[in-house]
Amino acid sequence: MSTLSRLERSVVDSLQRAGFTRAGTILVVACSGGPDSTALLRFLHRLRTAHDIALHVAHLNHDFRGAEADHDAAFVQQLADRLGLPCSIDKQDPIAYQRARGISSFEQAAREMRYSFLSQVASATGAAAVALGHTTDDQAETVLMHILRGSGLHGLRGMVELVEWPWPQPEKGPLLFRPLLGVAKADTAAYCRELGQTYRQDSGNYMWRFTRNKVRLDLMPRLSRDYNPRVRDALLRLSRAAANEADFIEGELDRHWPTIAQEFDSAVRLNADEFSSLHPALQHHALRRAYAIVAGDARSLGEVHLENLQALMSRGPGSRALDLPRGVCARMDSGTLRIVRKGNSQTNPESAGEYSIDLPSMTGEAFETVLGGWRLRAQVVDSPGIQSIPVLPARGCSVVLNRDALGESATVRSRRPGDRFQPSGMTGTKKLQDYFVDAKVPREQRDHIPLLACDRGVAWVVGHRVAEWALARNGDVSVRVSISIVE
Repeated sequence: MSTLSRLERSVVDSLQRAGFTRAGTILVVACSGGPDSTALLRFLHRLRTAHDIALHVAHLNHDFRGAEADHDAAFVQQLADRLGLPCSIDKQDPIAYQRARGISSFEQAAREMRYSFLSQVASATGAAAVALGHTTDDQAETVLMHILRGSGLHGLRGMVELVEWPWPQPEKGPLLFRPLLGVAKADTAAYCRELGQTYRQDSGNYMWRFTRNKVRLDLMPRLSRDYNPRVRDALLRLSRAAANEADFIEGELDRHWPTIAQEFDSAVRLNADEFSSLHPALQHHALRRAYAIVAGDARSLGEVHLENLQALMSRGPGSRALDLPRGVCARMDSGTLRIVRKGNSQTNPESAGEYSIDLPSMTGEAFETVLGGWRLRAQVVDSPGIQSIPVLPARGCSVVLNRDALGESATVRSRRPGDRFQPSGMTGTKKLQDYFVDAKVPREQRDHIPLLACDRGVAWVVGHRVAEWALARNGDVSVRVSISIVE
């Protein structure tokens, strides 16, 4: 089988695995002009008609190589024109980007700037994914770099063929697609030669200041020469094994996540008692997931951060805090680890103030209103029996209450000094402050938990407990009250 047919078969298999062979799929092809991305563009161009794929070429001129970078951009534009494909080209300064955002690594700044540009092109074109030309050589180098940094399982698996957009995280962003992860760099150059296709050579790939270049030009050749002539294949086997094990552990974590974690807007809470019952490997992945939810991804979180988080959760009573990368902090208080962005002192929208509502009275009657950062809906329903609500789900929750016990109206408000509450199952009342302490609600959250109250007292501590007297029992006229975060 020729290099051409073998590589195209590999790309077709990748397209099928990703589900991009459906009619009308739009792909943005990131093309630097080098052999890998040029070969990828030619692959997809040759396959586009058979698989009804629309292509859009994108090139970012990293303005630090002078005329050479301008020539690369011109080459990509000419190639796109010759293939009859639309093309977006922009020129940006990575040094200015780095300084403006306070990023210590030039490589990281250039990468973020490039991904930001590609995200904008994908959004403008309605693309399902951005196709990148990473090869098996890039994968081996990535795994080796992660080993040098002391990476965990996620780092050892390296790059993934199809993955959610890493940064900046769009609300509904495209996917990252790497269809050449099973293709060697030597084969992409051979493919171009077989087609008679020229390509560019980036002098930046030989600059000694960049860590990846040192790994590619010095460390990998040394390992191959002095230790293992097939070190690249060994690193790829390690990557595949780590990917399989990481997928299994993530699946196990999915089963336990609803029990150990609560997700809020820009915050995650982990229950220490439930967390401690997990295997250490699951604990490790749970902490990583919680950070990724708050930060957007886990790329800045190192193994030392995870070890510090595990140590924070295993210490004795008391309130303790830990600063994490990218403006995230962790606080352990009353048996709960709370991971949140700095400056966010709450896990829910601000609920300060009081909002009076008139409750519906006829079966089926309903109303909906927005109160500050919350959306409230109330509807009279047939009573299904005693209701309980254990914890607040990710975006909101719902309870069924005794309509007659509430009266004609109610108030949604934050707590007041002296508030008392009769948690379901108790015969007497207790101070709401004492309830929060017993329920291990972190003190910084208590003023931001909305309460549904009426003349008789607090009927519902939203996301926690219903008052015993407010429970709907069989035969009662009942009202379903739902409170959710305003999107």
